[in-house]
Amino acid sequence: MTEDLSPAERYAAARIRAVEDATALAPFRGMYDFDLDPFQIEACRALEAGKGVLVAAPTGSGKTIVGEFAVHLALEQGRKCFYTTPIKALSNQKYADLARRYGADKVGLLTGDNSVNADAPVVVMTTEVLRNMLYAGSQALLGLGYVVMDEVHYLSDRFRGAVWEEVIIHLPDSVTLVSLSATVSNAEEFGDWLDTVRGDTEVIVSEHRPVPLWQHVLAGRRMYDLFEESTDHGGRGGAKREVNPDLLRMARQENQRTYNPRDRRRGKMVREADRERERRSRSRVWTPSRAEVIARLDAEGLLPAITFIFSRAGCEAAVQQCLYAGLRLNSDEARSTVREIVEERTAAIPREDLHVLGYYEWLEGLERGIAAHHAGMLPTFKEVVEELFVRGLVKAVFATETLALGINMPARTVVLEKLVKWNGEQHADITPGEYTQLTGRAGRRGIDIEGHAVVLWQRAMDPGALAGLAGTRTYPLRSSFRPSYNMAVNLVQQFGRHRSRELLETSFAQFQADKSVVGISKQVQKNEEGIAGYREGMTCHLGDFEEYARLRRDLKDRETELAKQGAVQRRAAAADALEKLRAGDVIHVPTGKFAGLALVLDPGLPAGRANGHRGFEAYDGPRPLVLTAERQVKRLAAMDFPVPVETLDRMRIPKSFNAKSPQSRRDLASALRTKAGHIVPDRHRKPRAAAADDREIARLRTELRAHPCHGCDEREDHARWAERYHRLQRDTRQLERRIEGRTNTIARTFDRIYALLTELDYLRGDESTVHGKRLARLYGELDLLASECLRAGVWEGLSPAELAACASALVFEARQSDDAVAPKVPAGAAKTALGEMVRIWGRLDALEEDFKINQTEGVGQREPDLGFAWAAYQWASGRGLDEVLRDAEMPAGDFVRWCKQVIDVLGQIAAAAPGENSTVSRNARKAVDAVRRGVVAYSSVG
Repeated sequence: MTEDLSPAERYAAARIRAVEDATALAPFRGMYDFDLDPFQIEACRALEAGKGVLVAAPTGSGKTIVGEFAVHLALEQGRKCFYTTPIKALSNQKYADLARRYGADKVGLLTGDNSVNADAPVVVMTTEVLRNMLYAGSQALLGLGYVVMDEVHYLSDRFRGAVWEEVIIHLPDSVTLVSLSATVSNAEEFGDWLDTVRGDTEVIVSEHRPVPLWQHVLAGRRMYDLFEESTDHGGRGGAKREVNPDLLRMARQENQRTYNPRDRRRGKMVREADRERERRSRSRVWTPSRAEVIARLDAEGLLPAITFIFSRAGCEAAVQQCLYAGLRLNSDEARSTVREIVEERTAAIPREDLHVLGYYEWLEGLERGIAAHHAGMLPTFKEVVEELFVRGLVKAVFATETLALGINMPARTVVLEKLVKWNGEQHADITPGEYTQLTGRAGRRGIDIEGHAVVLWQRAMDPGALAGLAGTRTYPLRSSFRPSYNMAVNLVQQFGRHRSRELLETSFAQFQADKSVVGISKQVQKNEEGIAGYREGMTCHLGDFEEYARLRRDLKDRETELAKQGAVQRRAAAADALEKLRAGDVIHVPTGKFAGLALVLDPGLPAGRANGHRGFEAYDGPRPLVLTAERQVKRLAAMDFPVPVETLDRMRIPKSFNAKSPQSRRDLASALRTKAGHIVPDRHRKPRAAAADDREIARLRTELRAHPCHGCDEREDHARWAERYHRLQRDTRQLERRIEGRTNTIARTFDRIYALLTELDYLRGDESTVHGKRLARLYGELDLLASECLRAGVWEGLSPAELAACASALVFEARQSDDAVAPKVPAGAAKTALGEMVRIWGRLDALEEDFKINQTEGVGQREPDLGFAWAAYQWASGRGLDEVLRDAEMPAGDFVRWCKQVIDVLGQIAAAAPGENSTVSRNARKAVDAVRRGVVAYSSVG
């Protein structure tokens, strides 16, 4: 190509190459055996120019290259770089990557429970660790030049997102920030905020997937493309992708088929498995089993695959189903390699614990190339699965959605079993953002030429809705930032109250709220112009029409109010009359489908309401069961009686009467007509309207007639303009209230927290008290409760195991609350201390209510959960893993994770507890050692 250039052009190109070779980017690019993408080069150049960067790109696109360039720059300049991640697993993985590239002596790791070479120039850490360092004014911050925040979109996380904003706001101005995010639809808005709080920040957004992604639906034996190939642009998507017409036709035909779930066979309900077999026999389309899916992918060369199942139990069951089906995805040589790796990685685990952990079943699956991956697994087991998958020795992984959050486990194919998942409160459809995040794992850069996302066919599936999920890129970043007690104390003791308030107003949460106010303000201005026009239109030459319109409105409101009162009174009278009915009463049903003569068979009063006694259950009025003169037995409702019902006569109901017998109904209905057919019910007279005698209405009508505008020929035209004026004015007031509610929301919350902490003597003016300094060292949801327990000496004299039980209540949250069963807790001093913790929480809860601190807004102290206290006590007391897990009824992975969190909070308690004459600090350190043993100690991931 250079031969075609003129000498001048060749000289210019050589000058450009010389300039590029002189940059730090040139040797960095040479460290990789592939060329960088344009967005990576653009971001790296901005970094070298001294700018901060926000890089938003799809999963697997290689945005971490930009973070690694920040590491390269720091080392070249003799400065430090902190690389932060949201989860410990990702920190461990990144540490291993950087240590391989730059050497273990230059890279450190800090994850709360792990500390490796912490003084190294490059340190990988969880975001919380950096936040704590900033508040503590750590010496490690000296010489810090770059901070990489990987997966920065985590700041949307409801529970932990605030930490990201705290770090971004409090980092020294001299630090260059590298923010790496998944593709978000409001990256420019986030970039604007970063520009405001961090200075010059370049926003680089890439929608390009380096490996094209093909979308499929697997139905029965056929794999359908989701989109027409001609509109899918080689799997890279496009603005006008059209759904595959073959898929639409199949879905229409299948969804029109009727499967009756109440088909009966031999007098019994058909089991689900029988119904599925029947569906398969009647149709060419069904939902393939998990083993069938893996076998199909294997046959088509689409492994390795990750199948996302939104249930831990489902993941484990899937592995067993594949094993029972006889699937073997590994050769004999691969099986031997797997066994060697597994035995090496698990050598530290005592043999007696292996059986408890389900080791042998897990190993059998691994040898066959099949595994589960979820938070309930032992962290060591998860790490082994990740390693084997990356090495191609595990080819089918069944995982929960937590695997999609940052762990580097790309696959050729991603399978979604269902498009619905449990969100903690209900079963909800997955969002476009979640779909993008999950399917983003498909396609390994440098290995696969294309990735595949496969959704399993389910009855009633709508291909159009699926195409909407696959084609939508709406994943907005929403701040979850809220001030906490610990944050307030740390801010005030560093900056004072006024400066703290100003800092909080620079948060992304307030930035977004203020930006939304701009749009509302524009609408208010527009409305005010309209109001002025309407005011002119209703002007009357005879007098003040606004005053006249207000009289008309007051009159209408009063008449409406009286009409509502009358309706309520009529319904109450009708309900009272119904409650007086007894079996054998002959009545006349005034309206409805069953109007006419009827005999009351049962008054329809629930148990506890008869004879005037009112029960506590939900009650919507009597539902009398009646026999009509036309022989129908029906249960009526209050709506059938708009007016009070009267008893016309009484009849004896034979004891032999059977409402299900046509003969019984015929005989009793005949007797009813004979007994009361001639009675004509009294016609219900409509009572005199309350408005006729209301003094307020009489006064308003008099004033209205006496007003000068009443005689205006154009009165009704003016009235129409006045009605528009009033409606627009009301809407504008609502908008102004919204503006008021959104302005300074974070600062107002801070003010309430500050007031409560002042009341409890944690803060005095711009300084923190001795209690405040203790609270500043306690992080977590129940920071104030932990501080109050230390202050009250609740944990004094407890043994290490008893203290571990109490600490567990500060961190544990049951996955599903079970209020019906009281959790088992240790007896003696621990039980007393736990009871005192709950009482202190009750006092704090009442105090928060007084100061209008609302837990639903993410601020305040939730009730301590005692559900892990017994397990923590047993484990810290030295009991065996088998016994502890059996009593706790929880998976080993959950047990280890909660133990890690107990260790973390015990460390905070040890640091914050008063030193003199206190056993708490000493016993907290002993408790840490007692909990950090066995499987908890082997696990490097939390």
